[in-house]
Amino acid sequence: MTFSLLLGVVIALGLALFAAASRRADLRRMERSLKSRERAGRQGSDKAPLRHPVIDLTRCLGCGTCVAACPEEGVLDLVHGQAAVVNGARCVGHAACERECPVGAITVTLGDVSERRDIPAITESLEAVGSPGLFLAGEVTAQALIKTAVEQGASVAAEVARRVREQGAVRRDGVLDLCVVGAGPAGLSCSLEAKRQGLDFVTLDQESGPGGTVAKYPRRKLVLMQPVTLPLHGRLDRMTYTKEELVALWRRIAADHALPIRGGETFVGVERRAGGEFVVRTESGKLAARHVCLALGRRGSPVKLGVPGEDLPKVAYSLLDARSYQGRRILVVGGGDGAAETALGLAAQPGNRVTLAYRKESFFRVRARNQEKLDAAIARKRIDVLFGSRVLEVRNGAVDLEVVNGLGPEKRTLGNDEVFVMAGGVPPFEALQRSGVSFDPKLLPPSRPVVEQGTGLVRALAIGFSLALAALLWTLVHFDYYGLPLAERPAHPKHHVLRPGRGLGLEFGILAAVLIGVNLLYLVRRSPRFRFEAGSLRAWMTSHVATGILAFLCAVLHGAMAPRSTPGGHAFWALAVLLATGAIGRYFYAWVPRAANGREIALAEAKARLERRLSSGGDGDRRFRESALKDVAALVERRQWRSSFFGRVLALAGVERDLRALAQRLARAGRAEGVPDAEVRETIALAREAGRAALMVAHYEDLRAVLSTWRYLHRWVAVLMVVLVLLHVVSALTYGEFVGGGAG
Repeated sequence: MTFSLLLGVVIALGLALFAAASRRADLRRMERSLKSRERAGRQGSDKAPLRHPVIDLTRCLGCGTCVAACPEEGVLDLVHGQAAVVNGARCVGHAACERECPVGAITVTLGDVSERRDIPAITESLEAVGSPGLFLAGEVTAQALIKTAVEQGASVAAEVARRVREQGAVRRDGVLDLCVVGAGPAGLSCSLEAKRQGLDFVTLDQESGPGGTVAKYPRRKLVLMQPVTLPLHGRLDRMTYTKEELVALWRRIAADHALPIRGGETFVGVERRAGGEFVVRTESGKLAARHVCLALGRRGSPVKLGVPGEDLPKVAYSLLDARSYQGRRILVVGGGDGAAETALGLAAQPGNRVTLAYRKESFFRVRARNQEKLDAAIARKRIDVLFGSRVLEVRNGAVDLEVVNGLGPEKRTLGNDEVFVMAGGVPPFEALQRSGVSFDPKLLPPSRPVVEQGTGLVRALAIGFSLALAALLWTLVHFDYYGLPLAERPAHPKHHVLRPGRGLGLEFGILAAVLIGVNLLYLVRRSPRFRFEAGSLRAWMTSHVATGILAFLCAVLHGAMAPRSTPGGHAFWALAVLLATGAIGRYFYAWVPRAANGREIALAEAKARLERRLSSGGDGDRRFRESALKDVAALVERRQWRSSFFGRVLALAGVERDLRALAQRLARAGRAEGVPDAEVRETIALAREAGRAALMVAHYEDLRAVLSTWRYLHRWVAVLMVVLVLLHVVSALTYGEFVGGGAG
């Protein structure tokens, strides 16, 4: 007895310790994510330049599927049990999160395009507005994914082929059906589909062969892809390729299908003839075509620094093979992934001394994988970083920079052998506009409005009500049997049909078991550990709910409305508890994280207003506001992240005392700095708002942590139910009959 008691105490304390440690780790992870989101908001990198995810908190269940599905680390994370956008600038528009969300809570959108002048106005068929016959495909359409580019290219060629067939015009000598400009993934796909459709076409590219932007990547760079089907070739199922593998594959496909690709043709522009045909001009000539597909990238010509000495031979704007540079003093200018990868590749070569210069105060457009490698290289002193810097002059053997530090800008000279300017490119928008492509935001279709869709409770209740009503009608039709006591049922004529062990009663039981199995397959589909991707996760979620309700109703009818104290009867009650806990977890548990995240947004807004006030007023005002911001940050830190559960419970009584003390400190500081009373009162009001919001966020998070045990209850009841169902099936197969005609 004593040993059992001691063992029980050890197990209980071990579980409690594990739960407490897990909870603390979860809070620390959330704190890091929220601080990262705050930094991104201050730097303007909370949203991607083109496409970014928007999360509907009314629907998000916090399953984490979107976080696992996103191939770019750090874009999404779970905050207070729901998905949140942390670093939107790292999103490249894969939309894997949108596809994998089981409840449709994520939309990947362009956002507000009403002021954007870098997005071409095109129709649904990818035709330039106002220029019939002129199509765009690939990166130039503001779609950065290889998969999208391939699909767009094939779509353009198919549309051109349809028009050629409909028009039925006689081909004129020297006038092509289609001219494709660019041999990247969009141009290659368009060419393959044009070949398949039997079009008279040619493809122009300034390089010697297919590859596009990818061909200019550094040696051995990994390229992320999604499975895609290339016309005439088939499906590409791999998710990652090296640059060399992908370019070699594209060139082999082009050679196998004898695509008419002309290399070394630098695009100049497109003009329309009086007869409606286009004339495509390159630096080496021109050709005529009835339709044109501009499958150009957005990078265009590289951005120049515009400083003395930039035309020296040691200045380069791309890096193809880092191994060519060893024992050199190298400066890399830029702060994106291209600059990071260039610096990392050069730093890995023997004898190189690499300095990375960036005009901003931190990296915010760098992907998480590159950021981790960059941090490690900086820690090992392989790369020096100069934030807040700009190049003043490039000289033989040296580079002059201006570096801003706490004391202001200072001039610094670095010994230097090579300079790599990786500051992006100037898109070819000018040439596109001359060719008839409009970038007028008024011509762009309005962005799809992203609105809260609600929890879907009414629809789910309607479905559940309909199924339950059907089961009730069935029992009423056969109430002459179901209404009898168990002892009198064997004599009823319907007994051989409706009893659990025979006829329809047995079929209801088999159907319930099958539905339970299908229901559990949802867990396999949702888990990232399994490569089971049949159907969308959203459809599986709907199936999970529907099969759960149907399984319960079939079990009710299988048990002939009278479950007994047997493994089958216990399995029935476990299924009932499972249905109830699932419903509560689906709708009630989702409300608490939403409330917490709503308070988190209010807290972020209050802190942002305080920070915005720092940039105005005199020195005294700024010192006062800085002091206020620090006091508020300390209060938030203490209440939200550094106190215990019981400490926050006690803080409910002491919150007003803390806020009064904060207000008194701020009032004294304001008087000491000579800050106007109105300014002091407004700052105190913001501080109070932030303090209360922080405490409410903390309490909602505590409530969420308590309610999260509901999920464990749901899962363990599911395990118990499966075990009982298996025992019930074994018992039925062994004895062939159900004892007493009950549910087993």
